Amino acid sequence: MKVLSVREPKLKGTPKQGLVSATIGFFIGFAAVALFGPTAARFQQVMGLEPVEVGLLVAMPALSGSLLRIPFSAWVDTTGGRKPFLVLLVLSVAGMTGLSLVVNFFYPDRLHQGFYPLLLALGILSGCGIATFSVGISQVAYWFPRARQGVALGLYAGIGNLAPGIFSLVLPIVLVRWGLANAYFVWLSLLAIGTAVYWFTGRNAWYFQLREQGLSAAEAREIATQRGQELFPSASLLEALRVSALQWRTWALVFVYFTTFGGFVALTAWLPTYWSSFFHLGTVSAGALTALYSILTSAIRIVGGGLSDTLEEGGENTAILALLIMLNGATLMTLTKQFEVAVPGILLMAVGMGMCNAAVFKMVPQEVPQAVGGAAGWVGGLGALGGFVIPPIMGFAVRQHKELGYPLGFITFLVLAILSLSTVWVLKHTRPERAHISTIGEASRS
Repeated sequence: MKVLSVREPKLKGTPKQGLVSATIGFFIGFAAVALFGPTAARFQQVMGLEPVEVGLLVAMPALSGSLLRIPFSAWVDTTGGRKPFLVLLVLSVAGMTGLSLVVNFFYPDRLHQGFYPLLLALGILSGCGIATFSVGISQVAYWFPRARQGVALGLYAGIGNLAPGIFSLVLPIVLVRWGLANAYFVWLSLLAIGTAVYWFTGRNAWYFQLREQGLSAAEAREIATQRGQELFPSASLLEALRVSALQWRTWALVFVYFTTFGGFVALTAWLPTYWSSFFHLGTVSAGALTALYSILTSAIRIVGGGLSDTLEEGGENTAILALLIMLNGATLMTLTKQFEVAVPGILLMAVGMGMCNAAVFKMVPQEVPQAVGGAAGWVGGLGALGGFVIPPIMGFAVRQHKELGYPLGFITFLVLAILSLSTVWVLKHTRPERAHISTIGEASRS
């Protein structure tokens, strides 16, 4: 096999193209957060599901979407982002295909309780696309120099995080007009198109392209550096994961992110059931309110990032402010049976959770400076598990207390907010001296 010399590299793509393709892939994959939320009432009605089973169903995509973030992010460091991205999107397409076929052939008359395990499995497959977040973060970071990474990653995460809100708004409209089977086929078509677009446009950063062509690591790095690439994969990722796992501060941040980002994923999935079952809103209205919550949580993250940069001890102080706002919103949601109070309550939660999501990643390099990349991997991956754990808990509250369980379920967020506030307070008053860390590849995960 002919090995290319350093004088004849064949490179494709630009940083801008890398950003656009990764954003498209993440946007279409992350929409799986809203996979069952707007349709859960239909499944519950025809299959006779208990509230806990509904909560588990809507949470299933978050399980794979959370746990797969860590290994697939590590995979980027060996092959670039294109292959991990495509694997996750193809798995998501497979899950959506199975779900669409089940609904098309069996809903509503022949869809019974026996199909429940299959729906859970298909939800896990469909949720694989959620894990594209960590892959895209690394892929975009490798494309851009450090001075431009903030804007690039902000665009990537900001646009991609809008997907659950938009799909929560659009899916109920399609559901009412065309029915459940056609709604999922439309979703499948969009997912397949997005995967195809990434297939044709997604490119690894120059270093990985050169390595694929047979150049040595030193040669590839030299040429990529000449073209402006600044970040390169670290050989010590597993060591960074090990070192950060031994730090209690890492797990403190995991818990806070579990509360706010995991809570965001959980509520995006649960709120359609809450609005329709507790306040008896129509499918479209419930979807619109869920979309409002989801989009606001995503957009306000930008404000949280700005405050974290400008305030003294910005990460901790922003997190404390954000969690206080979330706590007030959760208190309103727990106590109220009035729609006019619930709406501002959920919006307060959106503001607090979105701001805290940004503050957490500001805190990562401050709290675990000796292993930033590893800590960010644990925080981003395990913190997102809240999206899987919380909905069944809220469903259990409904099973135990019937309709009154819908507001009582928000006690979960009230408790999580109080514990997270205490955690951040401890972190703030025990923070070690900052250390300047410049580990290659670690910035791609923050």
